[in-house]
Amino acid sequence: MFQLGKTIVSEDIIEKDFVCNLSACKGACCIDGDAGAPIDKDEVKILEDIYPKVKPFLRQEGIDAIEAQGTSITSSFGDFETPLINGADCAYVIFDEKKTALCAIEEAYNQGEIQWKKPVSCHLYPIRVKEYTEFSGVNYEKWEICDDACTLGKELQVPIYKFVKEALIRKFGEDWYAELEKVAEKNFGK
Repeated sequence: MFQLGKTIVSEDIIEKDFVCNLSACKGACCIDGDAGAPIDKDEVKILEDIYPKVKPFLRQEGIDAIEAQGTSITSSFGDFETPLINGADCAYVIFDEKKTALCAIEEAYNQGEIQWKKPVSCHLYPIRVKEYTEFSGVNYEKWEICDDACTLGKELQVPIYKFVKEALIRKFGEDWYAELEKVAEKNFGK
């Protein structure tokens, strides 16, 4: 672990390699697990505001889940997250012709309907950020469903922090990311 500004960063995000391999995993991170995607407090309002433009991209099951539960929910721990369809798929999940899970929010963004790509936690994955009073913890979340992504990342020699560069800049800013690159090059040769 090392400190960058008000963040404590796991060395794993520099040392480990990762490139999503959707053809292998089929987007399992959006349909497996027992909770929705974590969302920030300000993202709750964004989801409410963009829902009418995202709705045409959703499956009926997603629309039903969102209209029953809301565009976001509060977990039993008081955290905000996306709602689920029957306790499984994220309500915002859609599927392509190959049955690969995709994000309806990101599809609306790609089609120019909205200006917000998706929740930052999804954009950052496999990095998870845990907010504490004085700092944010920036960690790699290892999940066996992403083993193919680790293998592909190794083959392509892409460290996690480079794979999620755009998301890290979105979350922490360009100056923070430039400092991360300096640490990676100086201390890890990456």
